[in-house]
Amino acid sequence: MSTKNQWLLNIGMVVVSFLTLPALGLRNLKRFLPASILILLIEMLHQRYGKKQRWWVFYNKPKSSLFGEFPFQLGPFLMVALWTLKLTYGNFSRFILLNSLVHAFIAFPFSFFAEKLKYYSLVRINNFQFFLYFLSKVPILYMFQTLYLKIRRN
Repeated sequence: MSTKNQWLLNIGMVVVSFLTLPALGLRNLKRFLPASILILLIEMLHQRYGKKQRWWVFYNKPKSSLFGEFPFQLGPFLMVALWTLKLTYGNFSRFILLNSLVHAFIAFPFSFFAEKLKYYSLVRINNFQFFLYFLSKVPILYMFQTLYLKIRRN
């Protein structure tokens, strides 16, 4: 993938993700943003470890997280956290189910598509392990949100 196309894809992912914010609502944004940002920070730490272990490779010209993983984290990952909390918070089994469906889409068809586009490729982990990598953060996100709401009420 050319650098120009990669820039367009990265910017497009972030912009399209952020275009969903008005539909989320200001009240829900204030309610769910702290836990979502906390899980985003954890994801950034995991991403650095995964990159060091060569679990995946981004085919970006400047070898930087800013051009590879960061647009995923700032765009789709953050918005998935916000939207799944909005749609299912209060029902843990539905929360796990919705996150499983979304992360299965990212780990399987989206990863195959990204590899064909030469955007990123999984190297030392397979698609199922990539799915588990994302899914491992789901209970932590729910726990953060529950703790945040308890602290906020007191």
